[in-house]
Amino acid sequence: MNRWDLFIETFFRPDLIEKYWPDIAGGVVVTVQVAVLVVLTGIALGLLLAMIRSYSLRGVNLVLVVFVDVMRSLPPLVLILLFYFGLPSVGILLPSFAVLWLVLSLVLAAFAEEIFWAGILSIRKGQWEAARSTGLSFSQTLTFVIVPQAVRMTVAPLTNRTIAITKNTALGTVIGVSEILNQATTAQSFSGSATPLMMGGIAYIVLFIPIVIAGRWIETRFAWRRA
Repeated sequence: MNRWDLFIETFFRPDLIEKYWPDIAGGVVVTVQVAVLVVLTGIALGLLLAMIRSYSLRGVNLVLVVFVDVMRSLPPLVLILLFYFGLPSVGILLPSFAVLWLVLSLVLAAFAEEIFWAGILSIRKGQWEAARSTGLSFSQTLTFVIVPQAVRMTVAPLTNRTIAITKNTALGTVIGVSEILNQATTAQSFSGSATPLMMGGIAYIVLFIPIVIAGRWIETRFAWRRA
């Protein structure tokens, strides 16, 4: 057996590809489900927290800053293990899928809050004053005038951070979420071959390369421009 045949035998065995591709495909579906939920809830929560912070309530803002700093400081894997093994101790039982979704959503929300907050702060004071002079309340000014401008300016950095965090769905394998990596490593342990792992790697490439390309286009389309 020459080196090329050995390479194929190790990473691309046809019989194993045929046997395990349904499992990898199922992992792709789970990965997409988690990623979509994380993006929707994480960004929405981050925007809400940034808006709450705009009201300058000292006690509330202190809690927000602590939450954001903790979520941004701890590795997502540590948070996943803390939630998965710690919450049952206080009577909160969550399935592994929910734990992964919750943790990654909170992490994304923490980063998104800082990005949105930076966008809100970048809006010139004159925008606030002009809106208030027309009779709009603080909440109306924030919601209808400031936030739309801030969101547009934060699209590029937020896209970058969102892509980075959604790739952490692979961490779900440590708590048994049946995403791509979990299916690939399980198949590898049964087959004793690296082929399922290669299949998982290809699945990640197929799934995330279009997202990365779209993110690059978004970064160009919504380049940072001060309002």
